[in-house]
Amino acid sequence: MRVIVGGVVVSVFALLGDLLKPKSFAGLFGAAPSIALATLALTVMKEGKEYASLEARSMVVGAAAFFFYACVVGRLLIRRRVPVLFTTSASVALWFGCAFGLWFLALR
Repeated sequence: MRVIVGGVVVSVFALLGDLLKPKSFAGLFGAAPSIALATLALTVMKEGKEYASLEARSMVVGAAAFFFYACVVGRLLIRRRVPVLFTTSASVALWFGCAFGLWFLALR
């Protein structure tokens, strides 16, 4: 059942990526969920459900931090027309800060 649900989730993300523009999002939306599900499945088999649930919570926090990073980078690139390399490089610190802040507040 989990494999079927995982396949459906990956298909939905791939469809979402295909509908959005630019088309380069399709790879991002198609790959990330399948890698996360495969990682969790292997973790459950090797370490058990308890450890996998901790890893899943960490993935959710990391995804929330990445969403914040992507929103900031998108806003800077589209509205402010800041150079790409500078924007993405400087915003990585923001991503890590957000991820560790969320970890400190929610998972510690």
